[in-house]
Amino acid sequence: MRLRGRDSRAAPASSAGTSDARRLAPPGRNPFVHELRLSALQKAQVTIMTLTLFPIRLLFAACMMLLAWPLALVASLGSAEREPEQPLASWRKVVDVLLRAIMRTMWFAGGFHRVAVKGQQALPSEAAILTLAPHSSYFDAIPVTMTMSSIVMKAESRDIPIWGTLIKYIRPVFVSRSDQDSRRKTVEEIKRRAQSGGKWPQIMIFPEGTCTNRTCLITFKPGAFIPGVPVQPVVLRYPNRLDTITWTWQGPGALKILWLTLCQFHNQVEIEFLPVYSPSEEERKDPALYASNVRRVMAEALGVSITDYTFEDCQLALAEGQLRLPEDTCLLEFARLVRGLGLKPEKLDRALDRHAERAGAKPGGRVTLPEFAAQLGVPVSEALEDLFSLFDEGGGGEIDLREYVVALSVVCRPSQTLDTVRLAFQMYGSQDGSIDQGALSCILRTALGVAELSVAELFRAIDQEETGKITFADFERFAETYPDFAEEYLYPDQTRFQSGTQTPPALTANGFCTDFSPENSGIGPDPLCKKLD
Repeated sequence: MRLRGRDSRAAPASSAGTSDARRLAPPGRNPFVHELRLSALQKAQVTIMTLTLFPIRLLFAACMMLLAWPLALVASLGSAEREPEQPLASWRKVVDVLLRAIMRTMWFAGGFHRVAVKGQQALPSEAAILTLAPHSSYFDAIPVTMTMSSIVMKAESRDIPIWGTLIKYIRPVFVSRSDQDSRRKTVEEIKRRAQSGGKWPQIMIFPEGTCTNRTCLITFKPGAFIPGVPVQPVVLRYPNRLDTITWTWQGPGALKILWLTLCQFHNQVEIEFLPVYSPSEEERKDPALYASNVRRVMAEALGVSITDYTFEDCQLALAEGQLRLPEDTCLLEFARLVRGLGLKPEKLDRALDRHAERAGAKPGGRVTLPEFAAQLGVPVSEALEDLFSLFDEGGGGEIDLREYVVALSVVCRPSQTLDTVRLAFQMYGSQDGSIDQGALSCILRTALGVAELSVAELFRAIDQEETGKITFADFERFAETYPDFAEEYLYPDQTRFQSGTQTPPALTANGFCTDFSPENSGIGPDPLCKKLD
């Protein structure tokens, strides 16, 4: 196997030191995938609940929102940018209590009979920002409605009937996609509120920037930590027997999650307020360091691992190519390590042909670590050794450079399957451009990032003349004739693809965790989006 499973060397770097990084190793599961399977008994329960309790709960929730709407409308009149009056008028305090009660009643009617709260929420003057993780569902709105904290949302949300009025009541920080300078303005507004001495409501931010399946904490975006003020970490748990809550990029859709959750007799959520985290002088100067240290504290409280996977890794995990990545792929780890070396995939894409030419010129494509470093133009380091070890199957100190090029092609062009295979044929092919079954196995295992893969049946299907060799033209003709060949020949028994065949819609970023990182103030030509719209 070329792209072998992760070992201790592949743990992500942590600001807490090497020992913490090794202990909090990357997870074995893809954090952007959620697979939900119901037993026969559970399916029967859902059927009964759908015909009985589900419509009642849905109607009651709608009535609660309609009841809350006029209160929120009156209380949100006036300029949203004006500093809240201090102290609040008595009638506003009454409205706040009523709205909290209505929202709690709505969640209770939806099956969340018990919302366990641990710890003590800090005052706005003590911690102006609440950082909440893991972010895994739109049900994460529960702590928002319980605390009536402000959130960062896209500006279009305020135009949604009823919901927009409820949102405006909590005085959110709006981000406009039409304003190229919006992200910078958002960071400045957060700074202004955070440094107001507690005059504004606390801002609740989901620093992961996207939903995961709660198996780990991915990289925190630095936006919440730029003001350099103390933050209060808040962790969420959903200790339910059947996880109908999780809503990730790959898995059940929004309506299905809502339906299945309302069809459960009882749902639980735990909200734990951790002690306020005050940054050091070094952390104030380095928001990324501040974010990393807060993430480590939250991961320890949750008992989960941390990993340097990011919001952008969703694009690789769910690319719409003919070789969709399996759940246990090592390519997410490969992409993380490449990113850790400071190598940008968009720049590496332009160098793929050069890398491929050099790899094909090497006898067997074998290179040592120093040669590998020279090829990439980076010094030998621990991060490079981690990347090298992914391909050094036997630990012999040599890797096949062609495998690195194939993996890099997938990361740089995740949806362009045939381009990656064409490049691989150029490197592995003989003088007539043909390859045997062993080479095809190596190419596809590397392209999928898996340890084992049977390609015998696929090779026989392509090699109709039984020559023991196939060319790229043969492969391309077969792929055009059978576009779903991967599901049929490579992984017919993997249910991960059965549950994830639909493409997530290209929507705007999740309103609870809008990306407002200051290092990229432009929206970009094709922003990666979350599916909570």
